[in-house]
Amino acid sequence: MTVLPDDGLELAAEFPDVTHEQWQRLVAGVLRKAGKDVEGDAAEEALTTALEDGLRTRPLYTARDTAPEPGLPGFAPFVRGSRAEGNTVAGWDVRQRHTAADAAAVLADLENGVTSLWLTVGEAGIPVPSLAGVLEGVYLDLAPVVLDAGRDTEAAARELLRLYAERGVAKDAARGNLGADPLGHEARTGQAYDTAPVAELARLCAEDYPGLRALTVDALPYHEAGGSAAQELGCSLATGVAYLRELTEAGLSVAQACGQLEFRYAATADQFLTVAKLRAARRLWARVAEVSGAPAAGAQVQHAVTSPVMMTRRDPWVNMLRTTIATLAAGVGGAGSVTVLPFDHALGLPDAFARRIARNTATILVEESHLTRVVDPAGGSWYVERLTDELAHAGWEFFQEIEQAGGQAAALRSGTIGERLAATWSVRSAKLAKRREPITGVSEFPHLAEKPLVREPAPEPPSGGLPVVRRDEAYEALRARSDAHLAATGSRPRIYLAALGPAAAHTARLTFASNLFQAGGIEPVTEGSFADSGATEACLCSSDALYEEQAETVAAELKSQGASHVSLAGRPGSYAGVDAYVFAGCDAVAVLSAALDRMGVS
Repeated sequence: MTVLPDDGLELAAEFPDVTHEQWQRLVAGVLRKAGKDVEGDAAEEALTTALEDGLRTRPLYTARDTAPEPGLPGFAPFVRGSRAEGNTVAGWDVRQRHTAADAAAVLADLENGVTSLWLTVGEAGIPVPSLAGVLEGVYLDLAPVVLDAGRDTEAAARELLRLYAERGVAKDAARGNLGADPLGHEARTGQAYDTAPVAELARLCAEDYPGLRALTVDALPYHEAGGSAAQELGCSLATGVAYLRELTEAGLSVAQACGQLEFRYAATADQFLTVAKLRAARRLWARVAEVSGAPAAGAQVQHAVTSPVMMTRRDPWVNMLRTTIATLAAGVGGAGSVTVLPFDHALGLPDAFARRIARNTATILVEESHLTRVVDPAGGSWYVERLTDELAHAGWEFFQEIEQAGGQAAALRSGTIGERLAATWSVRSAKLAKRREPITGVSEFPHLAEKPLVREPAPEPPSGGLPVVRRDEAYEALRARSDAHLAATGSRPRIYLAALGPAAAHTARLTFASNLFQAGGIEPVTEGSFADSGATEACLCSSDALYEEQAETVAAELKSQGASHVSLAGRPGSYAGVDAYVFAGCDAVAVLSAALDRMGVS
């Protein structure tokens, strides 16, 4: 809110008001210079970016872009935060994930900034009998523990409760989550397990352990299967509602049942979408609690995890940048707990350095950047408020589709959810293949000579249910073919880049082609002649004007020297001797896969 000085002086008082139409005319003028002759709304539409779920980001948001009143922090509909104080008192809960029985790593984290533990227990992680050893030396009345045990939930929960009693932790001092998530487990494995013990654990927590929750509504399986933000929201709502039904049927009140749930969402490097998703999630769950008869219990407890889908295996150092942006978005979005996955997460078990960088990411944002000093810092932004509203509507629509299909369990078992997620991923995969969604270090600016990081293998995660996708998977498959060729022959597949004319004419397209072919593990050769390059294919790189003069002649010359295939970096034309064209927006994965096939790289 702007507070005017006593004399009423406004800094912009001498400037005339500008209308939206005037701005559109200026936009149209700029676009006209770029060859687009559009006017009015069409000019604005030309600068609009399409998002998933049918959402669109416009280039300008003003007071005309109204959204429902978000309320106040700590009050329904909780858009601006589940608690009135937000994270201003002590920052958000820094929650580190551990999948191996390494007590030293657990203590190192807690001694250096981590405030709670997320332990994967059971077949895919720490054996239940090893839980006591992993938590040796941990002050269980100070460090909340969150379990993720799948089918072993009851055994892991009982073991944790036994440790609380054995170590003299008062029941009202225990903090954390027992992590029961039958539907999340089914989404990952395709197998259901008995929910009766879950209801009993929830009743026990509600009656005896006020700081413990029994269930997690984990939306990560849907995110990791390629789902959009709205689909993640819809699945989490449908899962939460299913748990409310089961818990109330077991004798808990709606308010007690709500108090047993914690929601887990992915935080991606799309910071505005992540902020809006977390705000929309709180609004939607507040609505569920309201219509269920417990509006006061609608403050959603949120745990945000930096997206596993965005983590890359090649040039993993860039993951530090991705997780920093995602962590910032999670904090600004109001998540109560945040897990930063280590930069080497996709390679296996993280080492001490990777865990240190992960926990320090949160520490820097909280302690040095003071990100938590303001509650809901994005609140009031016309863009964020509008995006929050649109995403909430899209998420609610998907939730209704699931309910109409019989609920989350029925929609999972019928394949309805899997089909919808696969369709979303198919569209996104096409964008990745065409580099419309670039991946730094993988599809853009790859480094073929990088020394790969080697990590100890992580426990095999649960499988058998929804697929697990990664943004880099198509390019990773290409690079793996190149690596195998290198191991077998001592060299990578090569392509000769024929630069025509002076540097000013060829540098841009030479750089483009070099990046493109390296993304598929193909080594570009720019020095010497084709005969000396060791390549079997070539690519012409220059300006359109020089292509008109020299492309056909040079292509013929290259083929006479033994080039089996000649590409041209630029928009498709009709040059004799040129077999293919590579350009911005082409299907890079298809181009590179075909090139490797021709080169005999299997």
